[in-house]
Amino acid sequence: MALSDGREMSAGELALVAGVTAPTASAHLSKLAQAGFIGRRRASRHRFYQLLRPELTHAMEALAVLAPASTPRTHRQARIGRAVRAARTCYDHLAGRVGVLLTQALIERGVLRPVGRQFELTPKGETFFCEIGLDFAAARASRRTFALACLDWSERVPHVAGALGAALLSFLFDKGWLERTSASRAVQVTAAGRAGLKKTFGVAP
Repeated sequence: MALSDGREMSAGELALVAGVTAPTASAHLSKLAQAGFIGRRRASRHRFYQLLRPELTHAMEALAVLAPASTPRTHRQARIGRAVRAARTCYDHLAGRVGVLLTQALIERGVLRPVGRQFELTPKGETFFCEIGLDFAAARASRRTFALACLDWSERVPHVAGALGAALLSFLFDKGWLERTSASRAVQVTAAGRAGLKKTFGVAP
């Protein structure tokens, strides 16, 4: 899950996140690399790992919906857990409470319309995205699913994923409304972000 925001991490960092010894982490990482799930790169004495297939993130998120709630063992785990539930990257799109609130706001404004396991961008939505400067046309031209409804494991309702979800996340980062955190895939809403999300989308995280 630590790799599910697309970043590259060392074996030592992953061992620390998982709460296991370095040899144990290396053994598991080796099996995952052999299976083609993760890629590895050697730099000096260290090996760095990265998730190779974005769809694995969706599979992990879906399985997390079924998983029983776990009790944090340390204050650090509890803090990170709260931050991840509030707002996180789900590979290349926004998830957590903020991601769900944003998706619901887009539906309520008539920008998106739920259609099965996907969302449809309405004519009103096209106008809205043009006005705020989000390039939905490039997202639509992508080979991937345009606006997938991704079930959020912590909120139990869908958030927008796919090419449009990635474009939305990039838009929020470019605006400086979200910032990555170093400890996990949680993201922080900045002061400018709180004002911008409320004014632009009607979302008050």
